[in-house]
Amino acid sequence: MNQSLSSLPQGVRLGVSPLSWANDVLEDLGANIPLETCLDDAAAIGYQGIELGRKFPRDAATLRPFLESRGLALASGWHSGELAERDVNAEMAAVAPHASLLRDLGSSVMVYGEVAMMTPGAPLDAPMSKRLVMPDDAVADYVMRLTEFSKRLRGQYGLRLAYHHHLMMVAETFDDVSALFDRAGSEVGLLLDTGHAVGAGFDYALLIERFGDRVAHIHLKDVRSRVMEPVRVADLSFNEGVRRGMFTVPGDGDVDFGPVADFARSGGYQGWLIVEAEQDPEAAPPRPAVARAFNHILDQLR
Repeated sequence: MNQSLSSLPQGVRLGVSPLSWANDVLEDLGANIPLETCLDDAAAIGYQGIELGRKFPRDAATLRPFLESRGLALASGWHSGELAERDVNAEMAAVAPHASLLRDLGSSVMVYGEVAMMTPGAPLDAPMSKRLVMPDDAVADYVMRLTEFSKRLRGQYGLRLAYHHHLMMVAETFDDVSALFDRAGSEVGLLLDTGHAVGAGFDYALLIERFGDRVAHIHLKDVRSRVMEPVRVADLSFNEGVRRGMFTVPGDGDVDFGPVADFARSGGYQGWLIVEAEQDPEAAPPRPAVARAFNHILDQLR
């Protein structure tokens, strides 16, 4: 093991998201950066794994040598789920290629982002105040579908679902997350995202305190408050906030990563810590940014 990783608690691994190199939604951000550069940088810095991104091959035979030649594991990958509007059988059919890829490359967790029941049109380009909220009378049925889907995902692919609370989606606020996880079966895991919690106006440590035993995956994202606050005041869109630099890598913003480091050190969490930042690689050159983040997180864990 890389000696610099010696401060990682047992059962905890440190990975990185490819979003620092190429944005999955705003495809002009990082359009000219090849996948090889992303993977080479991640491996050279010392990360143990990486999540999927839009430039990754989506068949195991092609992707495996890209990762294995650099000593990188496939940590996970985002699935755009629609259980807010479709049944479990339809969701299982939709997820099959993605879940098969994750399973075949050794992943044990799948990121689930709910993209149904969002603002019509281009929801990430709409003012953030226009987020659609799931009606109270729809939550129980949604949670039943989510729980059943999680059971089947685990049974068929060996993957634990990690539900991503996310700005502009049906689970944005702490109350949204609580409404789901107070009712969902234990099969439904939670993805804790530090940046999306702060962006939604709550302390991510509340998720650790309330749902620590459900946390299946962690995204370490920092927030530049000097950017986020004007974006919220002006009611700009999520994508406009990203372009302006409201998110960054750990250590470059205002988020305190002490509570999540304590959670990892306590033994309460076993899994991946993923450094992630949705930002313009022209404004924030990826390799130095994620190298600073790598050192920042390991310092927090010492």
